[in-house]
This record gives sequence, C-alpha cells and structure tokens, in this order.
Amino acid sequence: MPPGSSSNDAPILSDVVGKDRSINIFSGFTRDVDSVAARLNDGSQNATILAPDNSAIHALPRKPWEDPREYESLGANAYEGADGSSRAQKNLERFVNAHIIPESPWKENHKIQSLGGNTVWYEIKDGKKMLQPGDIEVSSIADKVANGEIWIIKGVLNYA
Repeated sequence: MPPGSSSNDAPILSDVVGKDRSINIFSGFTRDVDSVAARLNDGSQNATILAPDNSAIHALPRKPWEDPREYESLGANAYEGADGSSRAQKNLERFVNAHIIPESPWKENHKIQSLGGNTVWYEIKDGKKMLQPGDIEVSSIADKVANGEIWIIKGVLNYA
C-alpha cells in the first residue's frame, strides 16, 4: 500500500450516518444536501448531527421540503417543475442544516448556532440530555467517530 494510505483509517461521520435504521430517513436527507454531505465526508470538519428519529419525521404536519407559505402564495403546484424542485431542495437544506451543529465535542449549556443559523444548546435534566429551545430529548448517542457524533433525538428542531 502506498505511504499515507491505510485501510484502517478512523471512520468519519459519512461512514456511519446511515448505520442506524431508526434515523434512516434523516440520514438519507443528509446525502441529498451537497454541502452537508461534503462536511460529513471531511475528516477535518467536526460536527454533531442531531438526527430526528423516523417517528419524529413521520409526525411532522408536512414534509420537510414543504413550506405552507409557498402553498399559500403558489398553490398546490408549488413544488412542480424546475422552480418547484429548487424550492423543495432549499427547504430540505434548511431542515437538515437546522440539525447540524458545527462542533464536536459539544459541551452542556454551550449555546451555538446550527448550520441553519438557529441558536441551540443542551441541558441535562433528570439524567437526560434535552435540546433547547424546545425540550427535545436525546434518546441516544448512536456513534462517536473521528470528526463528530450522531445524536438520535425524539423530535425535530425548529427549521422554519
């Protein structure tokens, strides 16, 4: 093997984000947003992924790429054609970016902006990590790798 290459390089976020089936919907979304996919594939950029579990995404009142304001202004065909596809992609990017913290490890009570620009932090309450604002429970830490962590959450952060 050539110098500098190794078959046992430390795994990174892009290697493990699709591993846990309970977050496979969100992990698919991360691959659909080029800037996020590139970040997760870059071992020099740390991140904490706040991955809503599948049931949290199913419980949303609309798909993450839909915006009721666009339906109001553009009607039922708001996501048809090239322009509609572009709008849907921007909305999905906003949703995914709201769930990516550009830091890992991330310390308790440390307020930070997600890639989507929202300020978030977590607190330990009754032995559980709770994301703020919103009191969203972190059900588990699915993985810790060289460039970050994947936290499975029981809800969805504000992305509007």
